[in-house]
Amino acid sequence: MSEAGSWASIQKHGLLSTSALLDLFEIKGTQRSKCESQWRHTSINITHPIHGKAVIRDQKPMPPEDLSKCLDGLVPSEWYEFLNGKTFFWVTKDRLLRLLNAAAYRDRSHWVIIVDTRCLVERHFGCITLSDINSGFVYHGGQRGLDTFKTIDEFPSSKTVWELAVGHSVPDIAELAISVEEWKGNNKIRTIWLT
Repeated sequence: MSEAGSWASIQKHGLLSTSALLDLFEIKGTQRSKCESQWRHTSINITHPIHGKAVIRDQKPMPPEDLSKCLDGLVPSEWYEFLNGKTFFWVTKDRLLRLLNAAAYRDRSHWVIIVDTRCLVERHFGCITLSDINSGFVYHGGQRGLDTFKTIDEFPSSKTVWELAVGHSVPDIAELAISVEEWKGNNKIRTIWLT
C-alpha cells in the first residue's frame, strides 16, 4: 500500500524504506531524527530539488508510551529505527484490506502495488525477514524485539506469516510488480498500471 501518485517515483527509485527514502532525499540532522527515530503521529511530507516530493507515512498505532510496554530490550526510538530500515509487504489481501479500512486511511485513495511473490523471494531471499505479528500495531500481538523478524529459513513452520519485510529497499520493484491499483477502503477504483 503506497501513497496515491507515488508509482512513477517508485518505478524510478525502487520501493524504499523510510531510511532509504531519507537517504535519497538527503535528509539529515534533526529533520531526519524526527522522521526516523521518533513517533510519527501524522504523515510527513519531504521535498528534494531533484526528486520532488514524497510522503513518509504515519505510525499512528505505535505511540511511544504504549510501545515501550511491549518491547524486549529496546527503547521506542530503537524500534522506530529498526522498522524504518525495512520495506513491508502484506502477505494476504485480507490484511491489506484491514489497513485500507483503518480509520486513518479509509476515506483516502491509496495505490496498491501487487507483486509476484515468487520472484520477490527468489531475488531478495537473503534480505527478507518474516514476522508473525503486525510489528507496527502495539495494541495486540504481544512483545516484540529484534528477534521478532526471522529469516525465511528460521521462521517456524507452526506460525503464520503476518508481514514480509525486505531490508532497506527493493530497487527492482517495477520488474516484480504485476499491477498497481487504486483503492479506497474496500473498493478498487481503477488499475493504474499493468505489466
